[in-house]
Amino acid sequence: MPPSASPHVTMNFKRGHLLYFVTVADEGQITRAARRLQIAQPALSRAIAQLESDLGFKLLERHARGVTLTAAGEAFLVKARAAVSAWSDALATAQSMARVRRGTIEFGFVGVPPGLDSPALLETFGQVNPEIDVCYRELAFPSAHTSSWIGDVDLAVCHRPPADPGVWVHVLRSEPRVVLAPKRHSLAHSRELSVADVLDETFIGLHPSVDAAWAGFWSLDDHRGEGPQRLTTDRAVNPHEVLAALAVRDAITTVPAAVARLVPDFLTGVVAIPLRDAHAATVVLVGHEDRANPLAETLLQFVRAAGDGDRVPSPGDRVPADGEGCAQAGV
Repeated sequence: MPPSASPHVTMNFKRGHLLYFVTVADEGQITRAARRLQIAQPALSRAIAQLESDLGFKLLERHARGVTLTAAGEAFLVKARAAVSAWSDALATAQSMARVRRGTIEFGFVGVPPGLDSPALLETFGQVNPEIDVCYRELAFPSAHTSSWIGDVDLAVCHRPPADPGVWVHVLRSEPRVVLAPKRHSLAHSRELSVADVLDETFIGLHPSVDAAWAGFWSLDDHRGEGPQRLTTDRAVNPHEVLAALAVRDAITTVPAAVARLVPDFLTGVVAIPLRDAHAATVVLVGHEDRANPLAETLLQFVRAAGDGDRVPSPGDRVPADGEGCAQAGV
């Protein structure tokens, strides 16, 4: 355990250094952490050394393969992670409030941008609500704490992320999963595949920071049971990194059908193959439960009113209250 600080001792470590420490602990390596933080490796090493000096105890043991936490580092990591999360949440709340004043919604997404997935719905939303400006932000794959993951966006659309009391979830639709494989792969010429056909294949590996259950869903852990999972050494944190790995690996992944419809159009070396008997992906909208944002609520109510997307509201339509609209929407 770290030594107790004297009440007369002032510790002047920087908040940014806490973030650096948490990232290094998550990555287990200074080089990867520096890449993730987008700073130079020597600068990161100096920041960690400065934090250790400020605290008065070692946080990390350096070795040839990377770093490991000391006992004091393990104990301090819990508090450092909580401090970083609290600061990030406070900052994100302030940013959300500022966006409300400007009439702006920050709309996060994973994979297919909402404007490509449902252009008519969002175009009509803009016509009905010309005073609201929707800005889109691509997110990394979900982490274990969904409220932190969607952090500084007002709401997001994705396959259902980890359960979190800090967020609301609105189900939009279910989609079949589709296999993505490089054209050189032995399965690439299949017209259709079953789960049994692909369970023993090698899947693209995701970063350890990605929620384990969410990551496992895309390599069919929900069908695999206790069987072994074969993954590449990749540590992908977003769809682009998965596609980059597919371009060079003899491996596959699964994605929702909406993603599969677009990928072959811009990545010619990859094919999409229907997976007939896999459990469906559930596409949802998620937002902050404890962050009042009337603009995000307006968009949520609009989506609810749109029902299954066969008819989107027109300018002048009344938006139904909670529970009046359909449970499915076409975003």
